[in-house]
Amino acid sequence: MFTRRTVIGALSAMTILGYGSTMAMAQDKMYIPLISKGFQHQFWQAVKAGADKAAADLGVEVTFEGPDSETQVDRQIDMLAAALAKKPAAIGFAALDSQAAIPLLQQAKDAKIPVVAFDSGVDSDIPVATASTNNIAAAALAADKMAELIGDEGKVALVVHDQTSRTGVDRRDGFVNRMKEAHPKVEIVAIEYGEGDHLKSTEITKAILQANPDLKGMFGANEGSAIGVVNGAKEFGRQLVIIGYDSGAQQKAAIRDGQMAGAITQNPVGIGYKTVEAAVKAAKGEAVEKNIDTGFYYYDKSNIDQPEIAAVLYD
Repeated sequence: MFTRRTVIGALSAMTILGYGSTMAMAQDKMYIPLISKGFQHQFWQAVKAGADKAAADLGVEVTFEGPDSETQVDRQIDMLAAALAKKPAAIGFAALDSQAAIPLLQQAKDAKIPVVAFDSGVDSDIPVATASTNNIAAAALAADKMAELIGDEGKVALVVHDQTSRTGVDRRDGFVNRMKEAHPKVEIVAIEYGEGDHLKSTEITKAILQANPDLKGMFGANEGSAIGVVNGAKEFGRQLVIIGYDSGAQQKAAIRDGQMAGAITQNPVGIGYKTVEAAVKAAKGEAVEKNIDTGFYYYDKSNIDQPEIAAVLYD
């Protein structure tokens, strides 16, 4: 980060040498790359929109990228390494694997590049802040809604995106532990992992339904998982109570037509905005809140069009 005196001096020298002032000002702009889990879900596009809005408001340069699939941990690590090589002012990171990135994040810390985790935390104290949904509490709410809709007893199952990211672990555990603590007559008969891919999650759902003809409900722990559960139940011809997570055009349509009972929505635009905001503060040496709770809501057919809910849904 250049000081004002450095920039003015460089600008004067470059003017004398015949260079334009644009280059100097571009160099002065704080650069913050965000490395996401992917681009394949509309959720990430909404996070990007929030990050872009913060960049415009705060006058910084932000880039946003992620691997093609949320299974590509190695590809994400490569992206993180490339971003760090550019010596950014700070970096935002949503870990696919909460352990795999720690060596690179340690390099960032050693280089005094603040790291802000977003969406999915890291099993380390290296990030100066984490901007995310309280996924344990949100999944517990999903469990309460599921129990209510199935009469507080019966068999249910989960399709989760992974068991390596903080979001996957917290949403699984938040749902499972809430059922055990508050709804002892509800039996969880299966927990499967579909990599956030709706096609794989569809096949997993059909296998679960085949093995459990008396299943009452299923929880899909992210956008791809939830759509897979809806499609699997539809293809199998089974009526189920389905609770999803995230938003997106297909989930909203499924809720409107009754295929899905309801879902948890995060505030993805807020996640992107708060990540950049915290990164700018950290780069300037200002204090940042360690855990930035960006909020969540439960929505169904009854409230999907209410202003408070509509504001945090995305297509």
